[in-house]
Order: sequence, then structure tokens, then C-alpha cells
Amino acid sequence: MVREKVTISTRTLQWKCVESRTDSKRLYYGRFILAPLLKGQADTIGIAMRRALLGETEGTCITRAKFEKIPHEFSTIVGIQESVHEILMNLKEIVLRSNLYGTHNASICVKGPREVTAQDIILPTSVEIIDNTQHIVSLKEPMDLYIGLQIERNRGYRRQLPNDFQDGSYPIDAIFMPVRNANHSVHSYGNGNEKQEILFLEIWTNGSLTPKEALHEASRNLIDLFIPFLHAEEEKFPLEINQHRATLPLFTFHDRLPKLIKNKKEMALKYIFIDQSEFPPKIYNCLKKSNIHTLWDLLNKSQEDLMKIEHFRMEDVRHILSILEMDKIFAIDLTKNPF
Repeated sequence: MVREKVTISTRTLQWKCVESRTDSKRLYYGRFILAPLLKGQADTIGIAMRRALLGETEGTCITRAKFEKIPHEFSTIVGIQESVHEILMNLKEIVLRSNLYGTHNASICVKGPREVTAQDIILPTSVEIIDNTQHIVSLKEPMDLYIGLQIERNRGYRRQLPNDFQDGSYPIDAIFMPVRNANHSVHSYGNGNEKQEILFLEIWTNGSLTPKEALHEASRNLIDLFIPFLHAEEEKFPLEINQHRATLPLFTFHDRLPKLIKNKKEMALKYIFIDQSEFPPKIYNCLKKSNIHTLWDLLNKSQEDLMKIEHFRMEDVRHILSILEMDKIFAIDLTKNPF
């Protein structure tokens, strides 16, 4: 545990980590201060930061599991101590760390008798398990066990529908949030008109992010959400509900799509993610939230499709056009193996 004496400068707004500790592999704690603030500013920032920490930071987790020849999730399997439902609950508790976007596959392939833990999961590269000791299932007899897994990176919490089955696979409620809890408190000092405030932020994470990393990501995402207001005076469209019906310029990069397919580069385009381009944070976040993860996903969207994206404007569409028309985007050697 690390503690630091709180010292406040009266000249410049500063932040500082005053306490940091690791309670377990899946529980980190950090305490931060921001000061000096004018009266009322600490609550303004504290409320916004708490919501951003809990709702805007992203995490990776297992969202689906597939078993062979299992009729329903409450089935029992001969030779296995746990029911399918209990196995799904154990998989839900596994904490992953990754910068990958989109949906990726993982698996468990073991032979009993033995205890199966998180370290037995075969993961894609760049995905890390925070606690390898997490129990999954107990095999009591000599038998082979295979479980196909689907992992995904997103934000917030997503409850899966009970009837959302796909080819014998079972959905798992997704807790993407790396921040377990966040609190803020305010300390006032000074007298009269010179009264000022100190904001204290407490952050607990699941180990996939440190509290400092979570604070940085939440701050960045919160800034991205406010950027459109800085350019509000540039909006030229009338305030109508269906703004996307306005006349839009043709997407010139659609002319290149047939040629790329003809050159058998479709598969390579599917492995070029949008984070490899130079899209501004606001455009990148909007595309990602609309399940546009790769260059191939984007090339298959029309201008009308993009204008239906929440918070998207004509200026954003033009920006995408200008970036995709740059030579370095299409000059990538798509014939190379992306791995």
C-alpha cells in the first residue's frame, strides 16, 4: 500500500494519487485528489467522473460458451461435478485484459480427471487472464472436455436473453466494466469569497486496469463526449429529427470496393481494424459502438448508414472520406498475412 501526504498548491489545478494498494489479483484500490477548485466545481467533476468510470471504461470478458450435445444450460454431464449453469457462472467470473476489439474465439480442451481453472483457457494473442486460479469445472472421471468460448471487448453491462442460443452455445451475461466501484467526496477550506474545494476520488477495479489507468481512460472518453459541443457553431443543418435525409455526397471509395474484392483482398480487409487508421476519437468511438470494427465493415456501409449513427454529422462523414482517400490507407500491402 502506498500513501502520500496531501499537499495543495494555491496556484495551479493539480491532481495526485494519495493512496494505492492491491488487495488481491482482482481488486485494486486507488485514491486521488484534484485541487484547488472553486465552490461547486468538485461536485460537477466528481459526479461526471464517477459516471464515466462506471459507464465509459471498457473491458473484455467471455460472452458465450459452446458445449457438445447439451440440451439446455441446467443439464448435468456424466463425470462432471458442476451443471452447465454452474460452469457458465464460473466463466462469467473470469477477468481478462486485452486491447482487442470485436469478437474473438477461445477454447478449453482438457482430459480428466482434474480440476480445470482459468489457466487452461487457450486465448488469442494479446489477451491476458488476470487470475489463473479461477475455478471452472471439476472432472471426476477420465474423459475429454471441450468448451468453445467467445470473448468480446465493450463497455457497461449486457444481459443476455435466456433464449439466445446459437448452434448449442449458451450466452453469458457480460460484465465489461473494469471499475467495480467509484466514489467521490468534497473537502472545503478557506473563508468567505476565498473558499475552495478539494475533490477526492476513490476507485476500485477488477485488476484488468489499475485505478490510475481507469481514471485516465474515463477522463479521455468523457472529453470525447464533449468535443462536439466545441464545434457546435459549425453545424449548418436545420434542427430536424431526420437530418440524415439531407442530400449527401457520393462515397467515392465504394468504387474501389469491387476492385479490392476482385483482387481477393476481402479477407485481408477484414483484419484491418479501424483503430489502425487516423480517425479522431469521436468518430472512432461512434463507429465502434455501431459494430464497425474493421475496414471491411466500414467499406460496406453507405452514407445513409453512417448518418443514422447516433451523434454522427455531415462533417464526420466528410472526415472519413478524406482519410480513406489518402494513399496510405489503400497502399497497405493487403496480401501480407496480418498475423
